[in-house]
Amino acid sequence: MRRGCISLGDVQCDECHRIIPYPERYLIIDQAGDTILCLCVDCCLNKGYARYTEEKGQRVLTFFPEKP
Repeated sequence: MRRGCISLGDVQCDECHRIIPYPERYLIIDQAGDTILCLCVDCCLNKGYARYTEEKGQRVLTFFPEKP
């Protein structure tokens, strides 16, 4: 399961190991075996978990998968 969250400043990215500052967004992925993966926006964009969409004339970041 994927969950988009807002950092309170004490979250570290599991991929690049940088601290995600407040109020930056990040993604939590619950993997099999009760492991949780926290990814910053840059790592999500590189891995394809996040993308920018155009909504009502504005560029919006989304963690939702593309609709078929």
